[in-house]
Amino acid sequence: MMIDMSGLESAPSLLGVNDELSGGFLRAPSFELPSTIDFDGFQKEAKQTLKHAKGTTTLAFIFKEGVMVAADSRASMGGYISSQSVKKIIEINPYMLGTMAGGAADCQFWHRNLGIKCRLHELANKRRISVAGASKLLANILYSYRGMGLSVGTMIAGWDETGPGLYYVDSEGGRLKGTRFSVGSGSPYAYGVLDNGYRYDMSIEEGAELARRAIYHATFRDGASGGVASVYYVGPNGWKKLFGDDVGELHYKYYPVVQGTVEQEMIEVSGA
Repeated sequence: MMIDMSGLESAPSLLGVNDELSGGFLRAPSFELPSTIDFDGFQKEAKQTLKHAKGTTTLAFIFKEGVMVAADSRASMGGYISSQSVKKIIEINPYMLGTMAGGAADCQFWHRNLGIKCRLHELANKRRISVAGASKLLANILYSYRGMGLSVGTMIAGWDETGPGLYYVDSEGGRLKGTRFSVGSGSPYAYGVLDNGYRYDMSIEEGAELARRAIYHATFRDGASGGVASVYYVGPNGWKKLFGDDVGELHYKYYPVVQGTVEQEMIEVSGA
């Protein structure tokens, strides 16, 4: 039984832009569904084969100077660390960033896709898309693919005409506006540091240090997080990368080794 999806082919293009000008990029994507009698059963079976073993730590928060965004760089496949150098903060445009949590391919593809749509919106309307508009655009796209195995948990952070903006978007089409988010397996540990040290009236230096410290402590406690703690700041002049420190070296910054203490412990151990 083939389900007729031809109606989607004539769907109007998004944002009211002529397809001839946009090259079809703004048209709502559509694909034929699998040829099956029991589509609900097919989805349940497909979900069982797509149990993602994933882990990460990403965070973002709004403060008086703008938005601070931070993430680790470890990609894991269950207990196997597949990479220590994944770029989890993706530049959508000079004033907007997206974070990556979930399936790496899903996040990277849809962030690139969102970047294309944001640029086309800017060309068509002679103004940058708002953070709210970009996050809603991504949420609508992901909602159309719900139940099909996508794994995306992202934050869209940026600066527009209204000031700083921060939204959480997931692969079920959920979209939340907030001032402080952390996403990933290490997020409970990051939230502990953020909730303890967050103040709205922080300086850029204080905000960057809080973000870096929260990522470090999450990588210290969560085995699926690690690598490099990257910190970006988004302000009225766009985004700027502030830090990119190896968490192994940060450990000795936050827990410096005191030589006398080490020698005393060695004496106690040898004496025992």
